[in-house]
Amino acid sequence: MFADVSHLDRPERYAMISRTSLARAAAIKCKIAVVLAVPACLLFLVAGSVAWAVNDAGLYRNGFQRYNTAQRSGITDADLIVIGAELRRYFNTGTELLAVRAPIYGIEQDVFNQREIAHMYDVKRLVRGTYWVALGSGLWILATLAAGFATQRREYIGPAARLAVWGGAVTLLAVVGVGLASIAAFEQLFLLFHRLSFANDLWILNPYTDYLLILFPGGFWFDATMRVALTAVLGAILLLSAGWAILGYQRWRTRQQSERPE
Repeated sequence: MFADVSHLDRPERYAMISRTSLARAAAIKCKIAVVLAVPACLLFLVAGSVAWAVNDAGLYRNGFQRYNTAQRSGITDADLIVIGAELRRYFNTGTELLAVRAPIYGIEQDVFNQREIAHMYDVKRLVRGTYWVALGSGLWILATLAAGFATQRREYIGPAARLAVWGGAVTLLAVVGVGLASIAAFEQLFLLFHRLSFANDLWILNPYTDYLLILFPGGFWFDATMRVALTAVLGAILLLSAGWAILGYQRWRTRQQSERPE
């Protein structure tokens, strides 16, 4: 629907048309931002869950204990904790090459060989990319909400709640789907992940001689994947619950106001 501007002078007509065009363009941009904020919720929850897992000392410690890593590797529990800390420090600093030494069966030596070190550089780039995805998607969500509340004030509470519902629902469906697929065929998906994520074959290692696989066997990665999925699912449920609660309150309040006698 367009406003009738035939009665206006030409400069006023052009000014009104220009303002109308700008308003329509702003509305379109706002809708695009909201639509993109839904997958941004998925990216933020998943990437954030991965970043948390990568930096969680408890995940490493529990994995070492569960898979008897000290016995299988010849590295004491105390030194395994130090190795885990060194790996986390490596992911979060500008150090290019991983250098970790520890006593193995009582002999001080480098834990990882050159092939493993080269692969860990690729892993580090992947981890840092995950950080950027979490940051970028989080900023997009915040910018979308800030723009909405700045232009619509309290009227944007409903759209923000619907965004939370949609973002939580999409995340829940996607993560649960991948989680179920991982339970059914984790090895195949883990292999596919490596083929898609790395442009070389440095990730193909020997489980009997290469300490990356001795310290972090397949079971560890399955547990870590389930941990990431559970964290993302809990975040999605929180979004869904908050969105539903706000929308439910708004419907209740509207009903109360409509039933109030004048």
